[in-house]
Amino acid sequence: MQDRYAGDIGDYVKLALLRAIAPGRRLGIAWYLYPDEEHNTDGRHTNYLSDPDRWRTLDPGLFDGLCEVLAEERSVARLIGAGFVKATHSTEVMKFGDAPASQRDGLRARWFDRALALLNECDVVFADPDNGLTDDSPERRRQKRFAKSMPLSEAVRLADRRMAVIYHHNTRFAGGHDAEIEHWRAQLGSDTIAIRANAYSCRTFFVLNPTLEARDRIADFCERWRHHRVFST
Repeated sequence: MQDRYAGDIGDYVKLALLRAIAPGRRLGIAWYLYPDEEHNTDGRHTNYLSDPDRWRTLDPGLFDGLCEVLAEERSVARLIGAGFVKATHSTEVMKFGDAPASQRDGLRARWFDRALALLNECDVVFADPDNGLTDDSPERRRQKRFAKSMPLSEAVRLADRRMAVIYHHNTRFAGGHDAEIEHWRAQLGSDTIAIRANAYSCRTFFVLNPTLEARDRIADFCERWRHHRVFST
């Protein structure tokens, strides 16, 4: 997650999803904050806010609040301050990309341990890595931009004995998005639910260890959003 993405269509979907499935639970959010980049124009998918007739009815309070956020300051801190969800927030910025390659793995491991400790008492957690899931090879962990992704090992640890929701931005995976989703579901566990949201760009929310109640709430959420290219598999 980067501050420049705050309030875009991805935030609307993910916050609405959390508002739908987290009531009555101790929610924790690992924001996976990455320093803002300037090499592209990502994060400009905010046109939905100019079309309230189509988008507002999905979650009126959230929609109106996001309009205020974009009018004031695009940042994760502003999203948290708006109180869209009651949660424990892990917001330590991942600044170790500029560290020597030999140190990045250790710095990342200690960053994740601190986030995990902070969210220890939560019974449902959401992880928001910039790019989503990736493999956990030693070579990849030493790359400068590894902080933009979440290795499978972190997803598994985050979901240990509780429900977890993992954001993933779909890629040019060989075989297409269907194959990509099935690849990660096979790694995450057969009972994992994949919630696909294809408005503007393709993203998937993987729900690990879903409870029966969460399954019902996810079904209701997807039914409400089905005309906006959101569905579960």
